[in-house]
Amino acid sequence: MSSLWKPRTVVQAIEEAATSTQTGYRFVDEDSGAEPFFSHAGIERASARFGGALQSLGLVKGDRVALILPDNADFVFAFLGAIRAGIVPVPIYPPTGLGKLSGYLENTLHIVERSGAKVLITSGEIRRLLGTVQSRASDLTRVYDVDTLKAMREELKPVSIGLDDICFLQFTSGSTSKPKGVTLTHANLAANVHSIMDLGLRVQTFDTGVSWLPLYHDMGLIGFVIAPLYHVNSITFLPPLLFLKRPAKWLEQISRRKASISFGPNFAYALCVKRVKDSEMEGLDLSSWRVAGCGAEPIRAENLEAFAEKFGAVGFSPKAFSGCYGMAEATLAVSFSPVGTGIKVDRVDGDALWSKGEAVVVDAQHAHTASVVSCGPQFEGHEVKVFAESDTESQTPLGERNVGELRLRGPSIMRGYWNEPELTREAMAGGWLKTGDVGYIADGNVYICGRSKEVIIVNGRNYFPQDLEWESSRVEGVRKGNVIAFGTMKPTHDRERVVIVLETLIPDGPGRDKLKAEVRKSVQQAVGLTVDDVIPVDVGALPKTSSGKLQRSKTRELYEADELANLSSARRTDKVGVVKEIVKSQLGYFRHALIGGLTGEGSRAKDEG
Repeated sequence: MSSLWKPRTVVQAIEEAATSTQTGYRFVDEDSGAEPFFSHAGIERASARFGGALQSLGLVKGDRVALILPDNADFVFAFLGAIRAGIVPVPIYPPTGLGKLSGYLENTLHIVERSGAKVLITSGEIRRLLGTVQSRASDLTRVYDVDTLKAMREELKPVSIGLDDICFLQFTSGSTSKPKGVTLTHANLAANVHSIMDLGLRVQTFDTGVSWLPLYHDMGLIGFVIAPLYHVNSITFLPPLLFLKRPAKWLEQISRRKASISFGPNFAYALCVKRVKDSEMEGLDLSSWRVAGCGAEPIRAENLEAFAEKFGAVGFSPKAFSGCYGMAEATLAVSFSPVGTGIKVDRVDGDALWSKGEAVVVDAQHAHTASVVSCGPQFEGHEVKVFAESDTESQTPLGERNVGELRLRGPSIMRGYWNEPELTREAMAGGWLKTGDVGYIADGNVYICGRSKEVIIVNGRNYFPQDLEWESSRVEGVRKGNVIAFGTMKPTHDRERVVIVLETLIPDGPGRDKLKAEVRKSVQQAVGLTVDDVIPVDVGALPKTSSGKLQRSKTRELYEADELANLSSARRTDKVGVVKEIVKSQLGYFRHALIGGLTGEGSRAKDEG
């Protein structure tokens, strides 16, 4: 690591940034249109009030507090306030609607129970839905409305916090399993922030950012709440749902604030190409945008090229793009492609990639070309290497352009999964973190092919579902970015079958039959693979994680249980089922209000038997 860099705790970063009254965080309110600004001095004061309020509830250093706060400002100040009090915050995503309330409550209960949170802070509206969580979480003693804490005027009592102390628990999104609590220390965060801000993005204090990314996940939380504190940068936060409804709002804020840094997953750039109207581009100036990061899901060069072509007319430079690779277990960032160089695409022989696990360079006219986007080199002080999955002790790294599992080592790697010693042991191999991601290294750059658990094996050849999904998405009538491909041995167990499930607006009937045939043809021509089953479903029906990632394993489970046909559009949710869930949760809430002695602030006593 650079000799000029000195690690600091998040608490130190907050307090040292408080000398600035000109820089800070702006929060865009979707309903009122207001854009309140809090300087770094104001952030210090607001977080101190929240920290003092949490201490007044009886929470002490090391206790966990669950946060379900849809309002960005409330979340930021409660999160930072907990950290300053030495209390370990546990971010939990808020319900995005009533359609899948049962699953949401089950997932929330799992996180609250697993983390051992004593207190949960949420909004008044959400609190009324959490009766089942209150009644079943064994360590949870109080649920508070955030407005109650905001009304308190308790002073923060100083707490000694060091680099080895736990900062917060980041629960994984659960795309392949139950969410696990990634335990991050202040040292982990300091090391990763240094990698992101100094080594990766080369951030200066005058850099400003705009983000609509959810704050209960690592890219939005660490990248745009925690990291800017260390460099005293100004950030504008938009509600995630505002971006999804009006993607132009993201670009408008970048233009208005002359922002230089903003990140988004692949789908965000594709959504802007599709949904931003020419009339909404009038007056935009994106020439200040020097780092347009892209990560969190497979990166498609075609999507970024389309974005650059459309928005080049208003000053966007394709050199601003930076491909990124990261994961919660590595705090956040693992590698970035060099700033100011744009996207680098490695065009390799698909046949060699799928059959031999070798990334052989070919020209664009090659019959079965696979395009893989570079995510840049490893950070100084960290290591990224490729190993055979069978190399359980990480003894022999694979050579250049050989495909295998990416494994990581360095100061950003998590302490472990919270209260999951067995899962922590399973995640490591000879001191290296097993990422579960398949990829290769070429010329020092990291390339991601897919997830090892999701690779489809047909006749001894490995196919990555992302390639099949991309080719399917190119068929007219298929909703882009809403396709899931997977392999299954069911129903006959004689060989792995290839299944593609896709969302479409085409109604049941001959139109969907034609669509299925076109998808089979597209995949066959592109990668030479015969698809066994193509299943169109309604828009909004595919299972997704809280961060919006498609859930392949969940879709496979539904297919193998012959339940895919029961998937209905999110717009046609069973309203009776929703009402039942709300009533059930409300009954749990009122039961504990009456029996447990629930006060106006939301405390409750445990049942004695």
